Amino acid sequence: MPIFIISNAKGTTGYHRLAVIRHMHIGFDISQTGPTKAGCGYFAHALLKAMLELFPEHRYSLFPSFGDFYFDIFMPILKPYKGRGVRYGPRHFSRETARVFWTGFDTEAAIGKPDIIHSNNFWCPVQLTSSRLIYTFYDMGFIINSSWTTEANRLGCFDGVFRSAIAADWVVAISEATRAHYLKLFPHFPKERIRVIYPCSRFADSNAKGKRPKALDNVVSGGFWLNVGTIEPRKNQRFLTEAYARYLTRGGKTYPLVLAGGKGWLMEDFQQHLQYLGISDHVIMTGYISDEELIWLYRNCYANLYPSLFEGFGLPVLEGMQFGAATIASNTSSIPEVAGNAAILLDPENTDAWIQAMLNLSAQTETCCGMRTASRERSALFDWKHSAGSLLALYEEAVASPKRITRIDKKGKHD
Repeated sequence: MPIFIISNAKGTTGYHRLAVIRHMHIGFDISQTGPTKAGCGYFAHALLKAMLELFPEHRYSLFPSFGDFYFDIFMPILKPYKGRGVRYGPRHFSRETARVFWTGFDTEAAIGKPDIIHSNNFWCPVQLTSSRLIYTFYDMGFIINSSWTTEANRLGCFDGVFRSAIAADWVVAISEATRAHYLKLFPHFPKERIRVIYPCSRFADSNAKGKRPKALDNVVSGGFWLNVGTIEPRKNQRFLTEAYARYLTRGGKTYPLVLAGGKGWLMEDFQQHLQYLGISDHVIMTGYISDEELIWLYRNCYANLYPSLFEGFGLPVLEGMQFGAATIASNTSSIPEVAGNAAILLDPENTDAWIQAMLNLSAQTETCCGMRTASRERSALFDWKHSAGSLLALYEEAVASPKRITRIDKKGKHD
């Protein structure tokens, strides 16, 4: 295990850091960072990339599978991470072999007893005796409303979060709202051991132009409303399409509504829903799109609409702002932390408010231009270098501190 001394000097990130005498061995869950990654995967992917770039002196063990809740047999074949200190942990070819490995008492020894083991996919081990367990907590929207997800996903996510409250040495929350929610649900967890580290945009170049999706070949740049996110109940696209349909009947500009995202759960009848509203010809569903296509959409939309009912962070709001998208978003959960004063924030269940905001914004191009400038300024406050520096400082503090609880090993002895 590394030895640390306290230093008063500030590091390059502006954070007080502990001076490392010997390098750390960091185990990092990359199970959700594959080519079809969503919000959780983007957070883990971008944070790891920043860590490898800024702190290459450490040794990194990357885990393509981690537990049995989320399993992608193709990890890490397509886009491996590179670095002189990067090694991959065991790769499993079935969910069952992954479960057996990651729940065993010999797991730590098998992966070289890392100083840090960082869980990023909701699953949480409970048997670690020496490695400091860091757990990323995204949100618990699945217990706010049972209709937002499937029973299997809800049980799997809750099991992981509950186990983190028992076994994690430290928790990374992705917003202040998320941190407060975790502590409300698990008041026994020491509040000094849960740290907010904000996600940032996945896109490094804010001047990138992107690539027009083929589905928008006949759509004028600057002449469409945009919504980004998986098509699922929590993202509230049913509400958005209902508001959009009424916006059209009230004489709003006939900008098409572009829904950019893959199909999620519990939305099998969404196409029929559009037909019922009579707007099928006005809604473009792109499906899962590339990063280049997403950049083009953000840069060229008239405005980005994000009526999500509950978020741990709200990455599409931040990324849209990075490329100057005027934004109308929900005023719930973490979204105000992201948007600040740069967006119009509304109740995601108040249809009339959304209709009026769309009507007003479509008629006020000068207001829209001002919002685009404010969006860029707001997005600049979120930086991966800052977040990576915060994470490394947490790792250093975790290793320099005792483990949170004493565990019993397979022989019945306390560690």
